[in-house]
Amino acid sequence: MIPMVDLKEQFEEIRDEVMEITESVCNSAKFILGPSVTELEKKIAGYIDSGYALGVASGTDALYLSLLAAGIGEGDEVITTPFTFFATVEAILHCRATPVFVDIDPNTFNIDVSRMEDALTKKTRAILPVHLYGYPCNMDELTALADMRSIAVIEDAAQAFGAAINGRKAGGFGAAGCFSFYPSKNLGCYGDGGMIVTSDADFASTVRLLRNHGSSAGYVHERIGINSRLDELQAAILLVKMKNIERYNERRRKNAALYNKLIGSYVQCPGEQNGFRHVFHQYTVRCPKRNNLQEKLKDAGISSVVYYSVPMHLQKAVGFLGYKKGDFPEAEKAADEVLSLPMYPELGERDIERICSVIKESASK
Repeated sequence: MIPMVDLKEQFEEIRDEVMEITESVCNSAKFILGPSVTELEKKIAGYIDSGYALGVASGTDALYLSLLAAGIGEGDEVITTPFTFFATVEAILHCRATPVFVDIDPNTFNIDVSRMEDALTKKTRAILPVHLYGYPCNMDELTALADMRSIAVIEDAAQAFGAAINGRKAGGFGAAGCFSFYPSKNLGCYGDGGMIVTSDADFASTVRLLRNHGSSAGYVHERIGINSRLDELQAAILLVKMKNIERYNERRRKNAALYNKLIGSYVQCPGEQNGFRHVFHQYTVRCPKRNNLQEKLKDAGISSVVYYSVPMHLQKAVGFLGYKKGDFPEAEKAADEVLSLPMYPELGERDIERICSVIKESASK
């Protein structure tokens, strides 16, 4: 069986370091917002080139706390994509704001900035773009549009650690960038974890309060917050992996290039615009006969996953928003055609060749 991701193989590479640093944290008995969290925050702020980075409990919390820190609340509208993981919309709704969807660019799967102006209203307070599958949105045009109207931009970069546009890292364009350290992410821990990056000192100060029950000093609470602190053990593990992140991402890019070379004539493969750096959290193709292809892969012992089969506007949980089938045709078409193939740094050439041979055989019938 070829899995979608093999975390065991990566662990074997870094086992000694991980075990050593885990023991060190346990011996220190500093488990909450300790020195490893502080060090990781500094390293990630430097990597993204943001003034501040703040560790939180998950990528979902990163989105929610960033929206809260931006002042988003009841009666506000937040523009986002209908083609994403549910956490993007969930965070908006937890703020009691209203998600307003804009259809996607069929080539990148990201929100189509050219359609965005029509969705703006007097209630629009934020734009929440998603760098889907590891490919950056068109942030230059998006931030220019937002800046003209003083609208906050909160980036969902959960799948895009290390992605960039002309050298500028995803997550570093808006008021805040939100990352997830879910185990299968490009930079993943061994549990849940997340990070918010920002260059706004006041914004960072607000997030620090919100992630710690609204408190900056022991048992003194300045506002209502939540408990969302990155675990010290997870931060220590992430410090080990952070040393390898560029190597991991380059391995992903190399694997994607091989996929493209072998199956580019058989399915629609992901590409890159000039100056854009894809980090391939997922390697996702488009195929009109997707379900048939997925069955062929399964029969051959090859994993594949559909990210995402139901667009956000058609999810039962948000039916009260009043959207219907046909409202966002590009997102709906993508949901019917996308298929993500195995992708991780340790994936071997022979495995990719085996996967591609099944795809070629399926396409030729």
